[in-house]
Amino acid sequence: MKSILFFTEDTDFKLKEKGKIRQWIADAIKGEGFKRVGELSFILCSDAYLLEINKQYLNHDTYTDIVTFDSSEYDDTIAGDIFISVERIQENAEKFKVDVRDELHRVIIHGVMHLCGYPDKKPADKAKMTAKEDEYLGKRNF
Repeated sequence: MKSILFFTEDTDFKLKEKGKIRQWIADAIKGEGFKRVGELSFILCSDAYLLEINKQYLNHDTYTDIVTFDSSEYDDTIAGDIFISVERIQENAEKFKVDVRDELHRVIIHGVMHLCGYPDKKPADKAKMTAKEDEYLGKRNF
């Protein structure tokens, strides 16, 4: 679990319950049939920071709540970088009338599910992704 790392860029946001979140992520990855968690970095950042990542690497000139980069080298191991805009999370929590913590956890597990191989571009894929998010949010014990 030491390989699940949290960083911040261009934000003062302080993530709480890191140890519990790490365990929850590791359990979700194992629940999806993966044997190992390689280096998995979560970078909590500002809208502006993530917009630049989105432009530079994906050629998308739009704000988003998450960008996931898969760096897995083995089929049984998850590794990657997951960038999350704290500002988007806060706005979406207000928009969807949910707790900021719950929205952040939803987006965290969303990125993890991308690394586990779940796409979300088509409506059926999006429905399956949402079901996976709900499943793992329901398994949080903290």
